[in-house]
Amino acid sequence: MPTPPSAATPRPHPLHVLRATVFAIGALLLLAAVGVVLHQPLLIPPLAASAALVHGAPGLPISQPRNLVGGQLMSALIGFATLAVTGSTAWGAAIAAGLSLGAMMLTHLSHSPAAATAVIVVLQAPHPVPFLPLLVLATTLLVLIGLLPGRIGGHPVRYPLSW
Repeated sequence: MPTPPSAATPRPHPLHVLRATVFAIGALLLLAAVGVVLHQPLLIPPLAASAALVHGAPGLPISQPRNLVGGQLMSALIGFATLAVTGSTAWGAAIAAGLSLGAMMLTHLSHSPAAATAVIVVLQAPHPVPFLPLLVLATTLLVLIGLLPGRIGGHPVRYPLSW
């Protein structure tokens, strides 16, 4: 049954949309720049989704720093463990994504983009070093940039709500 128009989520204020867009672009450009300087890919698709959550939905539990950093790191580790067992296969990637989901739920570290990180690890088979330290750096940068809009003022939700 469709939701009646009165119960629909209200549109965000245009200034909030502009601020979220600008900060998300800034965060992703920073990840791209750091990756270029380090000659390592730092901007992977799941991190773009993480940035979208931090800036577009900063009040959601899955957007909080503990979930973002912890979920991404745990999923990458599960991806490496799955890779060791299954090799770089589509079957292994599917298993890694599912295992990541279950592990994040059990540890209260749910961050949906992180399941895609497990898939990338299995399919691309990067070396754990530098991948894991770079993932920690990238997620930490996303959190730090996520702090800025709420400190500038006018942002409807101060990030983070919890650590």
